[in-house]
Amino acid sequence: MTATGTNPPISSPVCVSKLDCTKFSNLYAVSRSTSGDTVQLLEQSLDTNLLNNAVKLKFTHCTVLPGGVSIQETLNNVIVLIATNQSVHRIVLLHPTRMYRSELVTEFQMQSIFADMGKLSLQDPTHSAIIPMTTVGQTAGPSAATAWLSHRGEAHYALALPAGGIMVVTFPPHNTQGSVTAVELKRSSMMQRLAGWMPSAIRGEQSPGDLALSLAVRELEDDSFIFAICQDHKLRMWSFRDQTCLLEADMLEYMPACKGVKRVAGQGHRLRLAFSSTTGLCLAVYMAVPQRGQFTVLQLVATDSNRYSLDHISSLFSTQETLVDFALTSTDIWGLWVDDSNSTIIKYINFEHNTAGQWNQVFVQPPPEEEVHIGVDQDPRETYLEVLFSPLRFTASAIVKALQIYRRGSERIVDLPWETLKKEVTVAVENELQSSVTEFEFSQEEYRQLQVEFWSKFYACCLQYQEAQAMPLGLTISPHTAMVCLFKRGFVSFLLPCFAVDHLYLSYDEYLFSEEETPIAEDPEVGRDILQLVQCLRLVSDAVSGEMAYEMEKALEHLQSPERAAELVLENMLANDNDNMIEDIQNKLQDIRNPTAAMIVLLREMDLETDSETGGDGPISLNVRISLSQLYGSSTAVTVVCQAVCHMAMTRALFCRDLLILQKLYLRLGDNVFLGGGAQLLQLQQDLIPRSSHLLSSYYLLKHISQMLLFLSVLSPQTVVELFYQTVARKAIISQIYSQQQSPSPGNALLHWPHMASNVVNLLAQLLWPSNPGFQFPECLMANCQYTQLQEYVRLIGPWCQVNVGSCRFMLGQCYLANGEGQKVHETCHQQCCIAAFNKST
Repeated sequence: MTATGTNPPISSPVCVSKLDCTKFSNLYAVSRSTSGDTVQLLEQSLDTNLLNNAVKLKFTHCTVLPGGVSIQETLNNVIVLIATNQSVHRIVLLHPTRMYRSELVTEFQMQSIFADMGKLSLQDPTHSAIIPMTTVGQTAGPSAATAWLSHRGEAHYALALPAGGIMVVTFPPHNTQGSVTAVELKRSSMMQRLAGWMPSAIRGEQSPGDLALSLAVRELEDDSFIFAICQDHKLRMWSFRDQTCLLEADMLEYMPACKGVKRVAGQGHRLRLAFSSTTGLCLAVYMAVPQRGQFTVLQLVATDSNRYSLDHISSLFSTQETLVDFALTSTDIWGLWVDDSNSTIIKYINFEHNTAGQWNQVFVQPPPEEEVHIGVDQDPRETYLEVLFSPLRFTASAIVKALQIYRRGSERIVDLPWETLKKEVTVAVENELQSSVTEFEFSQEEYRQLQVEFWSKFYACCLQYQEAQAMPLGLTISPHTAMVCLFKRGFVSFLLPCFAVDHLYLSYDEYLFSEEETPIAEDPEVGRDILQLVQCLRLVSDAVSGEMAYEMEKALEHLQSPERAAELVLENMLANDNDNMIEDIQNKLQDIRNPTAAMIVLLREMDLETDSETGGDGPISLNVRISLSQLYGSSTAVTVVCQAVCHMAMTRALFCRDLLILQKLYLRLGDNVFLGGGAQLLQLQQDLIPRSSHLLSSYYLLKHISQMLLFLSVLSPQTVVELFYQTVARKAIISQIYSQQQSPSPGNALLHWPHMASNVVNLLAQLLWPSNPGFQFPECLMANCQYTQLQEYVRLIGPWCQVNVGSCRFMLGQCYLANGEGQKVHETCHQQCCIAAFNKST
């Protein structure tokens, strides 16, 4: 899996939720401020741009409880339930499907369900209540909560009481008359119901160990089962209908070497539930024991009437990093951690089939580089601006905050267009530089060093704010679409499946422990060779210095031979091999039995060339076309899909670079590592190296255009690939996927996120692939007057792409005419005629 991000601001979540239906695919993020008194609500859609989609609710002198915010869906409403340490609240909103009369919504923009939330009162007595104190003199309120809607529409809030036990506060259905009631659940066999808000005088024995640290609830048939992991390390289950404790289990019994833990009160234990028709109700309990945290997965089993037991499925050790959040599905546990350097770590594991106990990696979008490499021929200001304002690196809010610090907070900056923000940054840094100058004359080199100093200072400030915004807060998994979302302080990241060849290149060696990890090769012998070859590529990557990587990048930009550039990098590696890296690579190469077969498989996997153009194969009815017209069409979806293409291109460009360097090393070593002898060396030189070179150029092109900004002044940066996806590619891609679906209903078949995301990203990359027959991308640039970007595209493919040559020359001529450069058209035509005449004569 890989993660890509979009930029809605949120902070410190207590709950996340996902709502899916046929016409709407909306994500609701709920978060609270670090002080705990503010709830932020955010609605995002992958299909439609939503207006007024964020709202902030402040609860004065209250603290929103962990787990105390929940979003519930009914046919007509979306209901937000909030529990603080002093009060409970219910907010009833209109369901998206009820906000518009038309069955088929086609608007490009729509109002969010939160748009009119400011008109509602949080103190409305029919939707809010004060939590009663159950003990005389009690000052502390509940410490944790969970909330849910019953099938009858009642809103329930389960609250962990500070003295132990659970109180359940209930609102009647929102469209009926009734009073708020409260019930206190204790460990005694039968609990006394509280009449209205008056606490009962009859109490069971409670102890501090009964304090619930984490709560979860599940409705089964006509009852609600409330689960709690408590301070005494015990898991308890209550029947809300019968108000009895049905189950108690000591979780330390599932933990090896737990000596001494029983005497220490639990802190940080957490609980999650997952239900499916095949496995029933499963529970995952995280036991936060120092140095040996553990996940325990249990299955609830009904033995006979009103009796239940727990079946142990598996126990999984956590990693040593700090757990932030985790989620449970019917098959997997997903965990979110931060390490000592505040880096985000996401892993997942199948809790039933994991004999090795091996967690699977998720490749998180890396942070921006800590240092910017500036070539001797580059202007420091332009280089830093290019890095700061290119996609995938910094959010606008991080740059704005750094700018305000640089200006010493003189004025608040709001909603600046991207180009205007760029100019403001330039002025601020240059003014700071000028104000520090005390001498009147500088050499060019001295002024250059001053520029580097001040721009690096501003860049470091941006890094600091970007790191703060990237702090992970929680994750959620939709049971309907299998979409995994990572919530950070400044933006949301959507996780997409990682293609098999990218997974091989990105994975650490310990994750590639058998040929079962190479799904791209059916033959186990070839699979073994691929694993060995990929490990060699990783060694090559480690040996390539930052300076040589930069030089190779520049060689591709200036249309120099990739093969020659790879040779220069190899020569530098050989000349500076102080750690005997080449010897280590050579030793590994000798273990590869058939390297050419392994290379052929890898090159085939990365080649996106296809004979057919993307598009639907058959007619689609009008209603279906309208229904699909918005699918994955919002600005959020556009950003996610196009960033995924960019990440794939970046990964594979590095893959091809390292493979090309390794192939050049093979040629140098010759028969010393080639068991097949001269025939394989000849195949390498005449076939595989040219193919690797061509793929490297192609993926460099995809990477370059995926970060190429439009020639427009907009509030946020938009790349030419995003423009192409919005205006041309998305409709063709969705039509093709729909036409290939077996299900006649697009509402179900097209909403499975991992499958759909992989298909959309792959088909978009094929549409951009320069060796394919389609010419829609250059035509899109021309139609949208992106002449400079189109000229750059034609320049980059000129020396090596032999497809659509005539069309490219025609487009180039059109660009010259549009820019008032008619003379260049004449010169280009004359040059091409001379070349044609020369070729004909020879």
